Amino acid sequence: MTDKTKHAGHASNAVYGLGLIGAAVYYISHAAGFWAGVLGFLKAIVWPAFLVYEALKYLGM
Repeated sequence: MTDKTKHAGHASNAVYGLGLIGAAVYYISHAAGFWAGVLGFLKAIVWPAFLVYEALKYLGM
């Protein structure tokens, strides 16, 4: 395995990580209670799925 293939996904991992932190802060700050905060954290983990769903809905696919 070369260095090029071994480190290929690091940039996308960083973007996902920053998005996870940002989404967690957003969802938890808008939570009304503890369980809403837990649900917000779970939503933050799967935020790319929400993004792709809304993008495809917007594009009419």
